[in-house]
Order: sequence, then structure tokens, then C-alpha cells
Amino acid sequence: MREPGHIDGRASGQGRVFQTGGDQYIEEHHHHYEPGAGPLLESASTAHRGMTAPDSVRVPLVGRAPGVLRDRADLMERLRAAVSGPGGDVHVLHGLGGCGKTAVAYALFTEAVRDHGYVGLWVNASERISLRAGMLAVAADRGATTGELAAASSGQRAAADLVWHYLDHSAQRWLLVLDNADDPSVLEDGGWLRTSPLGTVLVTTRHANSPLWRGPGVVRYSLGVLPLDDAAQVLCDLAPEAGTADSARKVAQRLGCLPLALTLAGSHLSHQLLESWSMDEYDRKLSEDSTALVDQGAAGTGSSQSRHLVGRTWQLSLDALAGQGLPEATTLLRLLSCWASDPVPVSLLMPVARGEIDLGHLDPPLTAGQVEPALRGLLDHSLIGMVRVNGRRCVEAHGVLLDSVAVGIPRGESEPLAEAAGRLLDAALPPEDDTSAEARSELRLLVPHASRLFHMAPAETTAQLAVRVAQQVYEAGEYAVALATSRTIADKVQQLLREGHPLVLSAWTVVGQALFRLGRYAESEALLRKVLESRERILGPDHPDTLRSCVALFFPLCLPGSEEEAAYWLRRAIDGQRRVLGEDSAETLFSRVTLLEVLPQLGDAEKFDEEARVIEDCERFLPPDHLTTVMAHHDYGDGLRVFGRFAEAEPVARRVLADRIRLQGHDHPLTLAELSLTSRVAHGLGDLDKAISAVQELIERRERVLGPEHPFVVDNRAELARWQAEAQP
Repeated sequence: MREPGHIDGRASGQGRVFQTGGDQYIEEHHHHYEPGAGPLLESASTAHRGMTAPDSVRVPLVGRAPGVLRDRADLMERLRAAVSGPGGDVHVLHGLGGCGKTAVAYALFTEAVRDHGYVGLWVNASERISLRAGMLAVAADRGATTGELAAASSGQRAAADLVWHYLDHSAQRWLLVLDNADDPSVLEDGGWLRTSPLGTVLVTTRHANSPLWRGPGVVRYSLGVLPLDDAAQVLCDLAPEAGTADSARKVAQRLGCLPLALTLAGSHLSHQLLESWSMDEYDRKLSEDSTALVDQGAAGTGSSQSRHLVGRTWQLSLDALAGQGLPEATTLLRLLSCWASDPVPVSLLMPVARGEIDLGHLDPPLTAGQVEPALRGLLDHSLIGMVRVNGRRCVEAHGVLLDSVAVGIPRGESEPLAEAAGRLLDAALPPEDDTSAEARSELRLLVPHASRLFHMAPAETTAQLAVRVAQQVYEAGEYAVALATSRTIADKVQQLLREGHPLVLSAWTVVGQALFRLGRYAESEALLRKVLESRERILGPDHPDTLRSCVALFFPLCLPGSEEEAAYWLRRAIDGQRRVLGEDSAETLFSRVTLLEVLPQLGDAEKFDEEARVIEDCERFLPPDHLTTVMAHHDYGDGLRVFGRFAEAEPVARRVLADRIRLQGHDHPLTLAELSLTSRVAHGLGDLDKAISAVQELIERRERVLGPEHPFVVDNRAELARWQAEAQP
């Protein structure tokens, strides 16, 4: 007799004994394998969970593998050494989607299997289901039995422990690639990421800052875009008949040297049937819609996965961020797409973070407390990077990424985003009268973003902002940048608005002023005359803009032989400004100060002394250290020099040089004008050593700032030669 509730049974062969108390419902599934056949992972349990084993873990699950891996030699050497060494480490390749992480992993995998006889194991780690199924397939490959796998699949045995048990007892050394581990929590949950003395683990991920990557035995590698020449060679590898190396460089530069974009572009060029574009033609087409055009090459990659489309790959990361409770990261990236791929100062976003500018009306909303988490999320997923430019913290995103994001902005959100981007740029601009070195540095960072915003959202408001930025860049002494920027803006503003629109004429004025400062006097005069004629016809002779054009035309005319006409336009401006703006306005005072520049050339010493009282007016009506007052002292000192009054000019020149350095820095073009004045005054006083030393420094600085062929530099070299000849005994 057995005690009540006690059941005792035995089984043999394929039999099973079930022991239970109470009523139970039992369902059993039997799977039979022929001797030597590999186990099938898709048991009833795994099928119920929706987990299907991959077709293979011995073959890399990639689309089109690169024939040649470009510019990864140093990285490959380090990884080869890791694989062929004692093992036991985890190596993490992290970087922007499309930068070639999987291509590096594929190359290392191939070499390890082919050259070293290692077992190569490849698992898709993008999702929990694919990771679990792939890792159990790894366990099966390394010798796990059917029963063990079924128990792990059904949750009766710790799956990760089973996998790593068999990896730790493998008869052969191995390389395990965990590809696309863009959500590190997938690896963390269950403890899938471990080390073993018998092999090496290589992880590819967009997530740069997971705590998982900071553990013992983990080595991180940041992967970026390719150098230009290597990027061009990728295109030539894929489409050798499409164009020259120079043409390939142009396309590569347009695509930001991103490996995925290059691969898709090369594939498109090499698989055309109805058309046969050259690389030059492809480059022109890219300006119309880079993302859509590049994605046409996806069909030639041998993969239909969405992550192989440039236009889709970023969305995977944004979807992941939204799933983590950061949908505002999408709004922040869309906002960044309104600006250029150049570094964006973090200070641009501070008004939102402080609550000074409210972007809660955007979809999803971006409010004060969400800026920091959104930035961190974009950084963690390698969608942006942090860089320092001239001591300023900046964020930077790839150009192709920004193009893709901009194209995907919903129609109703484009205008609010552009408006927000414009408000933030406007708030970041230094005061218009600030031409300090710090302000110039800030402006250099903002110029490309104002231009991009105007290109992305052409409207009168964005045009006005772009012209204002170009004008401030000119005032800050960045003449070459001002010329390039203002010319592009002027052309586009003219297309957007009518030819005689005041904003169009303002843009062309900046072009004319920059041409003058760069020594292109004839071009400057012709353009500024045209602007003056248009303003007189459209706005009238006494409009402030017309009077400003009179002053602007003065400068290219104030050359030997044209002094009388230059003085005429300047006096006309002064008369009009006194009537329209007032005697003590900053613009009237500027024009009166400028008159001090031409009177010595006309030889009118009496009028010069009379007009010099403008210095007192500047000091009375303008704020301390106003640049018009500094200019007044300069023009007065230079006039004293022209009239041979060197002893009077010397302390003035010294003072103005010190003021320029203090207010605008050592290398501002106007500071260099003061250095020129001090050298000439020293020469007039007979101090040849000081004069020669000063002009030598001046030449060196002006060559760097204005270029070696600028007329000022040519004149300075001639002066130096004369003065050195004078100094000879």
C-alpha cells in the first residue's frame, strides 16, 4: 500500500511519467531527430513565443558586403590583434548609422574564418527575439542538445547560461559578432553580453554611451565617415566607368563621405539600364533631392531591409528613442535639420532650455525640461556628436542625415520649425556693434546655419535674417566669408523677391562693400553705383538707405584720381543725414568722421582741422568705446601724418592701436590698419628700426587675414623694400 497522495512510476525508452496532485491538464509535443541530424530550435514553445531560429549563424547577415574595406587599416590591425590574441574581451564598434560598422565586422569575421580557422558566429542583436533565437542557435552550433535547447526555449533553463556554457567549452576558438545592438538593454536583460577565454565578442551599435560598454574587458572604437580620397575610391570601386577620380570626389563630398550613402550611390550608378549618368550628372541631381536619389541604389545592395535605406535608417533610432519615452528627440533633430551640418553651438538651444523661447507648440512638443534628455538621447544613439570649436561646445550631425530628416518633416510642421530655428538664430547673434574677437568667432559659427535656413525655408523673414548675418560678418572684418555668403544670399533673395526690393539691394550692398575691402575696387564701384541708382529711383534721394549707398560708394572712389567725386557723394550723404536723421545720429557722425579720410588727400588742411571737431561730438553723443569714435581718432591721426605732423600723430596712433586691440583683437583688419599707421608715423619720425619691424609684422598678419595678393599687402612690401634700402649705410 502506498500512502495517499504518493505516486510512484517508472518509464523507459520514449516513455514519460508525470506526477501530480489534483486536477492537471497536460499537453506534450514530441520531436524526433534522425541520428546525426542537428536539433530544430523551433519547438512548440518557441513557435508559440514567435521566436524562429535564423537560417544560419555561420554566415554574416548583411546585405551587399564591400569588395574592399577603405580607410579602416589601423582599426582592422587592432581588431586582428584582439582576435588572434588570448581572447576574453568584448570589442564595441559604435557610430552613426551607415558609417560602416557592419562592414568592418564582416571583414574581420571573414578573415577570422578564412585565415585563422576560427568558428565565425553572427547574431542579429537588434531585438530581443532575434538575439535570443540567434544565441540559442549559437549554443546548438557549439553542441547543446535538443533537450537543453527546448528547456532554455521554454524558460525551464537560463538561456544565456546555456549559451555561454557551450561557448566556454567550445572545441574551437570563435569570433561572435552581435550586430546592430542599437538598444543595449536587449543585451543587458538576461546577461547575454559576457566574455570567454576561448573567443572574442564584437558588438556593432549606434549607442555610444551605454554603461554596458564601460565594464571590465570592454574596448570601444568610435567609427566615423571616410576621408575624402577613400570615399571617392569607394565610388570608383563600385562604378569604375562612371567618371574620373575628381568627379568621384565631388560626389563623395556631397554625400558627406558616409559609407552607406556611397555604397548606394555607387550601386545606382553601376546598375542603370534606361539612363547612364556620369558622376558629374549624378552630382548635379543630388542637389535636387539627395536622399531620394541615393536610396534608388538600395535595390542593388542585395537587401530589402529598411535599415539599408538612407532615408529610413535614422528613423529606426528615432523610433527607439520614442519607445524609451523621448519623442521630443525627433523634434530636436528636425530643428537641427533646419540648420547646416556645420557645428551648432549648444548656446543656440539655451533659450529653449531656460524657457525663454517656448517650443511647446511643435509636434512632439520641445519644452525646457526636455532639451537636455533629447540631446542626450541623440548623442547616445550616435545621431549627433559633441565637438569643441574655438572653445565653444557644439553639436554636429551628418549632412545626409539632416537632409533625410528634413525631407521627412510633415508638411504642417515645416513652417513652425523654420520659424523656431530663425528665432533661435536671431537670439544668438551678437549685438550689431560688437565686432570683438569673441563676436567674430560666434558669427563664423552662425553663418552657415543662417544660409541653410534661408535655403530650406525661403521667405522674407529668413532672407532678412540671412542678410543681417552677412552684414554683421562684414562689420566684424570677415570680408572673404562675407563676400561668399552675401553673394549667394543676394542671388537667392533676388529670385525670391523682386529685383528692386529693399532687402535685395541691402544684400548686394554687402557684396559691394566686401569687394572693396578685398581690394577689388573696380567691381565694388560698379556694383555700388548700380545699387545707388536703384535706391534713388525706388526709394528717393533722401531715404536713409539711399544716403547709406552714397557713403558706401565713397570708399572705392577714395583712390588717387577720384577723390573729388568721392568727397561729393560723402558730402551729399552728410547733408541728407543731418536733415533726415539728425546732427547727433550715429550714421551722421560716421559720415562726418569718414570725411576726415579724404580731406588730407585733397590737401585741405584748414578744412581738416575744422572738421576734426567731430571727435568731440562722437565722444559726447556716442557710448564709450564706440567704434565710430575709434575710427575718428584713426582718421585724425592719419591726416596728421599726411600733413607731415608726425609728432602730433604719434600718440594718436599709439592710442588707437591699443583701442583696436582691446576692442577687436590683434588680427581684425582695422587693427592692422592701426599697425600700418604706427609704422608710417615711426618712419616719418626717422625711427627706421621701429618702422621696419612694424611693417614686417603687418605684412605677415595681412597676408594671413587678407591674402598675399591684396593691394594693401603689395603696398606694404614695396614700403618695406624702400625703408630697408634707406636703412643701408
